[in-house]
Amino acid sequence: MTTTATTPADTAQRADRAPVVSFRQVSKAYGAVRAVADLDLELYPGETVALLGPNGAGKSSTLDLLLGLRTADAGRVTLFGTTPQRAIEQGRVGAMLQSGGLMEGVKVRELVKLACDLHPRGHPLDEVLAAAGLTDIADRTVDKLSGGQEQRVRFALATAGAGDLIVLDEPTTGMDVSARQTFWGAMRRQADQGRTVLFATHYLEEADAIADRVIVLHRGRVLADGTAAEIKARAGARRIAFDLDGPIDREALLGLPSLTSLEISGRTVRIQSQDADATVHALYGLGCYPHHLEVSGLGLEQAFLALTTASDASSATAEEAAR
Repeated sequence: MTTTATTPADTAQRADRAPVVSFRQVSKAYGAVRAVADLDLELYPGETVALLGPNGAGKSSTLDLLLGLRTADAGRVTLFGTTPQRAIEQGRVGAMLQSGGLMEGVKVRELVKLACDLHPRGHPLDEVLAAAGLTDIADRTVDKLSGGQEQRVRFALATAGAGDLIVLDEPTTGMDVSARQTFWGAMRRQADQGRTVLFATHYLEEADAIADRVIVLHRGRVLADGTAAEIKARAGARRIAFDLDGPIDREALLGLPSLTSLEISGRTVRIQSQDADATVHALYGLGCYPHHLEVSGLGLEQAFLALTTASDASSATAEEAAR
């Protein structure tokens, strides 16, 4: 199921611009496993886009196809109106991937300088080092770096030249909080200069805080596409939290209308509901008198789980019906 959550204004604005990335009915299988299934997707200039999905959703395969590291079984992938390989040769794409090691025995400065020199539109070395927060460790050898420092080197290599698209796969893995904040500050500056930034992440709070567009992949297709707020709204459910005095009747609570999940921790009850008004009304009907009652929207993580769980349930129902 492919569903978008874009507004008419967003659609009109994008229609005035040529897409940076275009997937048209793209599929990719590995044996019996269909990693990407008839994927339609477009990215536009200046967008900061988070790519989310559970393990096996097709995120890595999608990035590999986008970067020309793998070839689609069907459909077409284009970058800037040409092939991924050609766009990369033109220096229009920078990539920071999890896979692949860094050259050992060379200094950070030497490795980044090589990337700047080889790029068709290379930036000055000192600017790249400063933007990646590497100036103080520029003379350290690469094999002496921490995991977070290695990630900053990969970022420097991805932004060594004036690319128009930056692709990041789990970019802040291994970074501490301060380094992550510095990193995303640098990425915001890249987007402010008109570049398109696409990043896959398991840190959903990063997607919520950084991305102006969130794409949820599931079973190789786009399950949801919109702002973080739109993704949360589409999940539909609300969070209800309260405290109860005395014994808590779990079975009675499970019978509340519109309930989608229930968690009890000591005196505290946490519920997700598709209709918070009906659930709270029925709660009082049970003779319960909740204290510190709070009703709020889902966070991006809860919305993400709600959407993928609902999709799995729908697929299971369809498969059962087809038997």
